[in-house]
Amino acid sequence: MTFSICVRERYRDEDGDEQTRFGVAVTTRLPGVGTLCPFASENGAVATQSLVNVELGRKGIEYLDDGLAVEDALEALLSADEGRDQRQLHGVGTGGEFAFSGPECKPWYGQRIGDNYTVAGNLLTGESVIEAVAETYEANAAGDESDADRPLAARLIDALEAGHAEGGDKREELPVQSAALLVRSTEERAIEPYYDDLRVDATETPIADLRETYEHAKRGYEMALERYESDYEEDELDSE
Repeated sequence: MTFSICVRERYRDEDGDEQTRFGVAVTTRLPGVGTLCPFASENGAVATQSLVNVELGRKGIEYLDDGLAVEDALEALLSADEGRDQRQLHGVGTGGEFAFSGPECKPWYGQRIGDNYTVAGNLLTGESVIEAVAETYEANAAGDESDADRPLAARLIDALEAGHAEGGDKREELPVQSAALLVRSTEERAIEPYYDDLRVDATETPIADLRETYEHAKRGYEMALERYESDYEEDELDSE
């Protein structure tokens, strides 16, 4: 009933220190996908879908936070899940990728594992949906410098938009849709970007609305950073 992407990116912050960020984005032809499917922390990103088992996402992130490799964490959860044949579960950890689609998922379903990312979907119009998501992310992650320097949240929306344009979820009789994204990073910032945790819960234009929400959140973040960053930094100094 959905398609999603999980990614891992390593980068250097303004001080030149190595950092890692994880992101997950998802859309479907049902409301409230952001409450069910995407999970992320500074140690990984996970998406649970098809016949959703929210505990797979929650516990998957807990296991990653405890230091388990993503393939070990998610395989362990699936092994204990009696409904695994109807599940899709995929994600990235600090050093690996994992994707699973049970044989009873509704067609078209499938997944793709790439360098530092995974994509999966079910009830899609075809394989071209996840291919478009993957190729768009790859192009934005490894393309010209202006693409790679854009916030991951914006590039995740681009990837969803590409899959949506290919047909996305095939259930055209369901007009109410939703979309969501989460980005988490090892970097400590005075103010966490507001645009790294966004949801559009019920709309007929999920990707356009998610992008508009992102633009508003980015503008609000930049205004808050300009106005309040020094106050946050002074407060942190006072607490040391």
